[in-house]
Amino acid sequence: MMATVFDYKPGSLVTFRNRPWVVLPSEDPELMLLKPLGGSDEEITGIYLPLLDMHHELRHYDFDKPSANDLGNFSSAKLLYNAARLTFRNAAGPFRCLGKISFRPRPYQMVPLIMALKQHTTRLLIADDVGVGKTIEALLIAKELYERREINSFAVVCPPHLCDQWQDELKDKFGIEAVIIRSGTASSLERQIKTHENIFRAFPFQVISIDYIKSGNKLQVFVDHCPKLIIVDEVHTCARPAGANDSQQQRYHLLHLIAKKPNQHLVLLTATPHSGKQEEFQSLLGLLNPEFENMDLLHSSQKERKKIAGYFIQRRRGDVQNWLDEETRFPVRISIERDYEISENYAAVFDDILEYAREIVRKNHSNTHSQRYAYWEALALLRGVMSSPAAGISMLTKKAQKKMITDEDDDPHNAPEQADVAESVMDNDFASDDNLPLSALGKKGKVVQDSEAKRLLEYACRLKDLCGIEHDHKAKEALAQIKNFLERGYNPIVFCRYIQTANYLGKIFKNNLTGRNFKNLHIEVVTSELNDELRREKIAEMNKSERRLLIATDCLSEGINLQESFNALLHYDLPWNPNRLEQREGRIDRFGQLAETVEVALLYGNNNPVDGAVLDVLLRKARDIKASLGISVPFPENSTTVMEAVAKAILLKSSILTKQVHRQRSLFEDEDIENEKKRVAIAYDEARQKEEALRSIFAQNTINPREIEADLREVDEAIGDVKAVEQFVVDALRFMGVQVDAIKDGYKLYTTNIPERLRLLLTDSTQIQVSFKSPTPAGFKYIGRNHPFTQHLAQYIINSAFQRDQGCAARAAVLRCAEVNQKTVLFLFRVRNVIAEQATGKYIVAEEMWLWGYVGDVSESHFLDKDTAMHLLMNAKPVQNIEDEEKAYWLKEEMAWVLDEKTFRTITDPVAWQRGRHLVECHTRFKNLVNGNSYTVVEPVLPMDVLGIYIFLPQISE
Repeated sequence: MMATVFDYKPGSLVTFRNRPWVVLPSEDPELMLLKPLGGSDEEITGIYLPLLDMHHELRHYDFDKPSANDLGNFSSAKLLYNAARLTFRNAAGPFRCLGKISFRPRPYQMVPLIMALKQHTTRLLIADDVGVGKTIEALLIAKELYERREINSFAVVCPPHLCDQWQDELKDKFGIEAVIIRSGTASSLERQIKTHENIFRAFPFQVISIDYIKSGNKLQVFVDHCPKLIIVDEVHTCARPAGANDSQQQRYHLLHLIAKKPNQHLVLLTATPHSGKQEEFQSLLGLLNPEFENMDLLHSSQKERKKIAGYFIQRRRGDVQNWLDEETRFPVRISIERDYEISENYAAVFDDILEYAREIVRKNHSNTHSQRYAYWEALALLRGVMSSPAAGISMLTKKAQKKMITDEDDDPHNAPEQADVAESVMDNDFASDDNLPLSALGKKGKVVQDSEAKRLLEYACRLKDLCGIEHDHKAKEALAQIKNFLERGYNPIVFCRYIQTANYLGKIFKNNLTGRNFKNLHIEVVTSELNDELRREKIAEMNKSERRLLIATDCLSEGINLQESFNALLHYDLPWNPNRLEQREGRIDRFGQLAETVEVALLYGNNNPVDGAVLDVLLRKARDIKASLGISVPFPENSTTVMEAVAKAILLKSSILTKQVHRQRSLFEDEDIENEKKRVAIAYDEARQKEEALRSIFAQNTINPREIEADLREVDEAIGDVKAVEQFVVDALRFMGVQVDAIKDGYKLYTTNIPERLRLLLTDSTQIQVSFKSPTPAGFKYIGRNHPFTQHLAQYIINSAFQRDQGCAARAAVLRCAEVNQKTVLFLFRVRNVIAEQATGKYIVAEEMWLWGYVGDVSESHFLDKDTAMHLLMNAKPVQNIEDEEKAYWLKEEMAWVLDEKTFRTITDPVAWQRGRHLVECHTRFKNLVNGNSYTVVEPVLPMDVLGIYIFLPQISE
């Protein structure tokens, strides 16, 4: 009697519309989910059982066993084995997501995932160093929770300029199509949904600009309707500010409301969790657990430390470089300093402007509030003038225009908040603002002649005459350094502080980097004048060029990955915050950088008192600590006060001038600045000790890599590691008659003989260079396990074998070889196990290939161990010819017991149950590691599928 549709359990095989399918788990009893046997997840089909057409009734499917018609060349047997396991998406091991991503994570990147799985509700702050792979670590958590059905959607919340990069990472590495929700896309997305739908519920995978949702009515709507998992990138910009930073306050308020929601998964990412302000750092910890906000980490008890260590992970490169016997290559960073002397004419203008700045400070000496504001305004002016003539001209001109407005009140209480000005001048605001730090112009009023305005315009005119490398020695030295980089084969980035400086420098480089030595050099300028999309387009276009030079402002200094395109960097303008220094350099000095070394040059004026103060007081100590300990120490908490003290020394002492700093005496013979330098050094040492202590607590050294080693190894064996992908693709193409040439870093494919439907998944060209390595060498296309080309090539090999196409991979073979001394038989079994979580009843169908065989007759029970079976499959080679009739004879003899269903089940079912018990052990071990739910193999789906049978005979002595 025909079985009813309700008899079919997950994992069983059925036929439907003349095609074999695998039954998948379904949470709806009226909906049957089917996946084509050997097909992809994209082909999963749902059948609504109440409407099932009786003419297309489902039936049990008996898997065809090999016959004499399947005999072929044994060299293709491993093709079939690799093709089958590379199509598996649900791996039998405890990590659900690894079969569905297009890359093999580094073992150390699994640690945050293990931490997340230990928690009932995921709350993590991942603060690994720049370039270690926080994006990958966060998305592994998201993908695993999704595959375990603990979430059905998630959102990445990040600064607007990082949205596209996150969308690309989700698609390229995880196969997830996410929508970007920000001001420029929201209207278009809302037109795609129904009137009653909410944009934050309508799309399962979202990348959202935090500035789009941080305020107004969107804030509460997002909080009410956000997905169950939120990933927040660059979360240090969302800390509750110690000062009056309104934008940061809004971002913190948003996250605080989300964190208060019960059962809300929250993953926070930053390379700089501790800005040096303890209160801000504690506010981030409070998002994980409110009790952490007031916990003194350095003086906490062992119990408290252990508790918070379950939520916070922070590792430097040295912690992960050699982990689980796998080396992760990071480039060696070579840092140098390049000085220049301000030209006589430029120094004269600067000294006059310095004197003007002193007058501003002296004029406000009677009022503490106004004097402190005057310090910051004066420093901002000096910083702009010393950045470039272009920046100085723009700043002086705008300041003059402001002075010529009659109803502009000089009352300091009407000026912008000191904290806002200080944040901008000190580079503490990581919003990538590359505009000159000017307060807004006042209300428009009657323009009058103003002597101070005339003075400022006169300075601007003098600076205009100094544009170009003849008088601007800073630009001249930068040009020399860039020439040096380019001539030695580097592709450099030049970081400037202001838009005007970047554009000015771009013109100088384009005019001077000409001729044969700089042929085909692609030069681009990228600032915040360009929107995110245009920035991406410019950089993408540069990647097509062999030689590249990028001039950028700090709009590219955070979050953007530039390691594939650039390998040298010049700090044209000194950052006034070491954190910004590290962020800039982290764009190229990170995992994925193909160059063995990256070079970084710091440019400063040796007779510039401001540069001298910043470099000697603030930056050098931080760089020394980074070089000696391998960690970046946050800027001391009193950073603003430090620079204010330095400003006093420079602005209140007329003896400090550019012409005197270099020629007459060292700037730091000044007692006040020397004392400040010593005080900062002490503060840095304290910060270093604190950072070292915290790293030792939160490096997660308690997670033993050996505890997951076996699971990772078994996953690699079950679904195919990077080497298996490479071997399969190369062997399969050559088997199909495609010319594949091994070259340095990869292969060159000549695509003429590739079937068109496969070729178009790879290229429309007649040849292409491909690599299976990640990071991928320049000029090569990466092919990973889940690349569409790999997937469809594997399905092509399998389908050809089962359809018995001419020249297909062999499901059966008989050969004489030197590897055996008596008859040995090897089977390729495809095993499906239904694995269930005991507590929730959730279950999946997990697939794997299993090699099994025996020596002599099957009744003798001399079974092969796994290693011997694998060695035969991968290495055995025929040494003597066998006639087709003899091959058919041996196969018929061996298939006799296989075709007897009762005998076959009696012998092979215990193999399946034994494998099932092993999987229980794996899941139990993993459960103990993560304190998770118990798993059990409900049952193997029996009988196992016989994909292939291969008979090895000893060679005949002549």
